[in-house]
Order: sequence, then C-alpha cells, then structure tokens
Amino acid sequence: VQFEESGGGSAQPGGSLRLTCAASGFDFGGWIMSWHRHAPGKERELVAVISSLGGTTVYADSVKGRFTISRDNAKNTVDLQMNSLVPEDTAMYYCNKATFGATVYDYSPTEYWGKGTLVVVAS
Repeated sequence: VQFEESGGGSAQPGGSLRLTCAASGFDFGGWIMSWHRHAPGKERELVAVISSLGGTTVYADSVKGRFTISRDNAKNTVDLQMNSLVPEDTAMYYCNKATFGATVYDYSPTEYWGKGTLVVVAS
C-alpha cells in the first residue's frame, strides 16, 4: 500500500489549493479513502472521508463548507479542494484508506502513511 500526496504549497488567507493523492498497491475502488492533517504541536486530525464510489462524504467541523473531497477510481486518485483557507489550515496533509470494517462514520485509517504534502497559509 502506497500513497503519494502532492499539490501543497503556500497560500494567502482566503486562497485555495487542491491536493491530489495517488494510491497504489490495493483495489482502490473498493475502499473508503480519507485526508488527514498534522500541524506542529497538535494531534493528527481526520479532515475528510469519501465512500468507495464517492457518494458519501464526511468532513471535520473545522473544514466543513470550505473543503471538498473527491475521487477518480479510474485514476486511483483522491483529491482535496481547499477554499477559503485560514492560517489554522497550515499542516502536513496525508491521505489514507480505511481499515477493514471501517465506515465513513466510524472511520479508522491504516498504519500506512505517505510523505505528505505541506500546506502553509500565511499573509
């Protein structure tokens, strides 16, 4: 199982970034996927979850209405569109897949993590 995140960078408050995760080593279309973030001095946070066919999404309260998770099962990718960015969104962002038995509402990621992509929001 491998994840390769990209698309991070610097943005000003109110700006936008789009992250992409390329996944491999498993049957991508059969698994719930997720985005997480880890800011310095804070616990890792589950940001968004998307069902295997993309019909159901769940977001952390901190990003609801600003972030959108989507997936392309033909390309084995999951994206995170981030709008109306705020400094508190600054973090390393990672994608992952669900563990066996997890649901979008009772979600657990695997122990596999990619290198992540850094997002910095500052004026």
